[in-house]
Amino acid sequence: MNVNFVSDLYLELMNKISAIDNTILEQLSTPCYILEENLLIENLTLIKRVEVEADIEIILALKAFALWKTFPIFRNFFHSTTASSLNEARLSYKEFKSKTHTYSPAYTEEEFARIVKFSSKITFNSWNQFNKFYPLVRGKASCGIRINPGYSEIKTDLYNPCSAGSRFGISIENMPQQLPIGVQGFHCHNHCESNSYALERTLEQIEQKFGMWLEQIEWLNLGGGHLITHKDYNIEHLITTLKKFKQQHKNLKLILEPGSAFLWQTGPLVASVIDIVENNNIRTAILDTSFTCHMPDCLEMPYHPVVRGAKQVSTTTPCKTEFLYRLGGNSCLSGDWMGYWEFNHPLSEGDKIIFEDMNHYTTVKTSMFNGVQHPSIILLRGNGELKMLRKFKYSDYRNRMC
Repeated sequence: MNVNFVSDLYLELMNKISAIDNTILEQLSTPCYILEENLLIENLTLIKRVEVEADIEIILALKAFALWKTFPIFRNFFHSTTASSLNEARLSYKEFKSKTHTYSPAYTEEEFARIVKFSSKITFNSWNQFNKFYPLVRGKASCGIRINPGYSEIKTDLYNPCSAGSRFGISIENMPQQLPIGVQGFHCHNHCESNSYALERTLEQIEQKFGMWLEQIEWLNLGGGHLITHKDYNIEHLITTLKKFKQQHKNLKLILEPGSAFLWQTGPLVASVIDIVENNNIRTAILDTSFTCHMPDCLEMPYHPVVRGAKQVSTTTPCKTEFLYRLGGNSCLSGDWMGYWEFNHPLSEGDKIIFEDMNHYTTVKTSMFNGVQHPSIILLRGNGELKMLRKFKYSDYRNRMC
C-alpha cells in the first residue's frame, strides 16, 4: 500500500508539523477525521497570549467546532463559548461547563426561556426581537444588539454578512439617538479568515458610524473570522490595535469569538481509494468519503483543500499526465468531485488520501446523504495514542430518519 509523500506545496502552506506519519496511517480505518492534540494546544497557547496581552476576552465559536469530548483541553485555556441556537447553548452549559454568549438571527417563544437559562450574554438581531424578549431576560443575562457596519472585506457573498440586503444586524439608519434601557453591548461580525488589518479598518468604521453609542454600552463583541493562528497573521499588530481601541474606550470590554483559528491546521480527513474509473480521458479516483457529505465547504465556498503528497493541476486533458487524477466522492451527486491532482506514483485501491486542515467547519456541517459512511472522529494524543472519540454506525443514520 502506497502512503503519499509530503509535497512542496504542503510544506509551503502548512506552518505546523503533523505527527501523522506512516506508522499512524497504517493503524487507521478510513474514512476518519483526526484532531492532533499537540497542534491544538499550540493554537490555544497563541490565542491565549493574545487574550492576556490585549486584555480582552476570547471565546470558542461552537458553529465552527463542537466536539464536546475535547472541551476539557479547551477549558485549560478558555472559559466560555458563543452559541447560535438553543442546542449550542445547551451544549456549552452541559459540556463546556459555562454559560454562553448567544446570538441568533431570530429567537422563538418556545425556546427562548431555555436559551436564557444557558446564556450569560444574549444578542438580538433586530429591535423587534429585543422589544419582544427583553422583558423575559431582564436581570438574568446581559443583553446586546447586533450592529451592521455596512462594511466587510469578504469577497464571497455566501459568507458576507454585510452584503446588500443582509438579514444580519441593525444598520445605522435604524439606530435611535438614545439606546433603550437594557442594551448593554454591541455585537459586530463582518470577517471570514481575515487579518488584523481588516479588523483595524472595521474598528474605524464602527467608530465613524456607531461612535456616538459606544459610551452607552459596556461590551463590544467583534465576532469571529479572525484567523489569528495563520502563519502570516500579524499578532503584534492585532494586540496593538485592540489595546489602542480599549484606551480610547475604557468603558468597553472587548470580545473576540474566532472559530477557525482554534482549529486551524490541527488535523486532516483521511480517506482511501476504493476504485479508479476513466471516462472521456478523465481518470477519477473514487474515495470512501464524500465532498458534499464530509467536506461541504469545498463545494459551498468553493475552495480546494491541500492534499498531502499531491499537486493541484489546472488541465483539460488529465490523462496525458501519467499520475493525474480527479478525486471523486462516494455519493450519487454528480458534482461530488474536486479538481485534478498530480501524484508522484499511480494510485491504487487502498491508498490513503490525506485532506489537510479539516477540523474547522467540517464535523459541524456534515450530512449523512445517501447513507455514505460517516468518518470516524479520532484524537491523536500528545503521547501518540489514537483515541476513538466517535465511530458512526447504521443506527446513527437510521435514527436521523423517521
